[in-house]
Amino acid sequence: MEELAVVTTRSRSRVGLVVAVVVVLGVLAGGGYLAWQAWGSVGPTRAEAVREVAGLRTRWEAGDAALRPGEAAWIVRIPASGETVEWPVRVGVDAPQLDGGLGWYPGSALPGEVGNLAMAGRWFTGGEPLRGWFDLPVGGVIEVETESATFTYTITSAPASLTVGRDDSWVLDPVPGRPDQPPTQALLTLTTHEDLVPTGDVSVAFAVLTGTEKK
Repeated sequence: MEELAVVTTRSRSRVGLVVAVVVVLGVLAGGGYLAWQAWGSVGPTRAEAVREVAGLRTRWEAGDAALRPGEAAWIVRIPASGETVEWPVRVGVDAPQLDGGLGWYPGSALPGEVGNLAMAGRWFTGGEPLRGWFDLPVGGVIEVETESATFTYTITSAPASLTVGRDDSWVLDPVPGRPDQPPTQALLTLTTHEDLVPTGDVSVAFAVLTGTEKK
């Protein structure tokens, strides 16, 4: 009985060691994946965004400005963030559209149009198109380029000032928060995740059209 007890104890110790090793490896693998998403993928994702923007301009030069689900439709620049990268704005706001670009909420206004041009993006992972998001100030500018013009929007509500729930769709209304009021201005709404880990919180910025430069 004593010998059996010793063997059993040793067996349990070995099993415990194996489990501990597996857990540690799992944590390291998970941490490595998150690190890659956060930093390792930024360079390649941004390089792909540059190529996609170049391809979109080639399409425009050929007279093709059609909106296609999932594909780049316009180009956005956010000088207010201190970034010089140009990002594609794709039709749709599912995960593939937000990887290395911004997504346009279908049914919202078009660039320069009276109403609410609504877009979504990421400030962490996916190439970080909204890098510096929480530092964007009131008065900062966001530029949206189409095949025929560049529209400049000036931030009126900074992202650090407004957090809503994931189901608070009023921010996408033609006049945010006033569903019965017809729009009279060309507005821009940008939405993104509030936290590093998935939660129900969404950070929002509002802007208004202040300039139009025709090509």
